[in-house]
This record gives sequence, structure tokens and C-alpha cells, in this order.
Amino acid sequence: MLNKSILIDTSVWLFALRKDYIPEIKDRVAILLKENPVFTTGIINLEILSGTKSRSEYQRLKNRLEALEKIRTDEAVWDMACDLGYKLRRKGLTIPHTDILIAACALSEECVLLHADNHFDLIAKNVNLKVESYVNLIKQ
Repeated sequence: MLNKSILIDTSVWLFALRKDYIPEIKDRVAILLKENPVFTTGIINLEILSGTKSRSEYQRLKNRLEALEKIRTDEAVWDMACDLGYKLRRKGLTIPHTDILIAACALSEECVLLHADNHFDLIAKNVNLKVESYVNLIKQ
């Protein structure tokens, strides 16, 4: 997957950053940060930073996130998210709006979405979302 743009979801960041991290996830993130353009977006930053336990942890993670490429949630991304939510609901899928927005961000920049959240696998089965899933790894 060398040189593919990557959007890392909160679900992966959590397993890579916590003290009892999952080595396969932490190692994969480290490799991607060295070899690929890695993106973040506002909603992922919000999810990560709002869960920090101290001001120093907040600032440390904020600085790391600021070093990543940004996907802006402009009107086109919101329109894509609305359309995606509509299509998924018509197929009988109820996906959290935050996950729909993150999927739309990945689609807008043609990023591979690295995740550990089964909602993204459901989305990928119904649209052309490229994913690298760690759902099976965390369910062991």
C-alpha cells in the first residue's frame, strides 16, 4: 500500500495510542506514518482530543494531529455524506452519522480508511470505500 493516501479512524488511533496497545495496529500505524501520506479530519480530531485525560495529553496529541494532512469538511464533503447516508438507509443500514461523515471524507480524497469499526466494513460493502479493517483483530 506504499504511497496510497490513508485516513486513520479514531478506532485505530485508540488501539495504537493506549498503554495496552495492540502491537499489530501500533506497528502498522508507525509504518504508514513513515511511508504514506496520512490524513485526519475535524471529526476524528474531535473524537480523539475530547477523550484525553489531561491538558498535557491533549496538547501532545493535538500537536501530533496537526502534523498530518487535513481533509476539510467543505460543502462538497457534507453533500457526499448526506447522499451516502440516504443510500445506506435505503439499503436498510443505520450507520452513525459520524461514521458516514468519516467515510465521505475518505471517499472525497480517495483515501484508504484504516479502521477497527464494523460500520466501515458495512459501508465498504455498499459503496466504493477502500478500507483496511482491523475489526477481526480486536474481536479475538
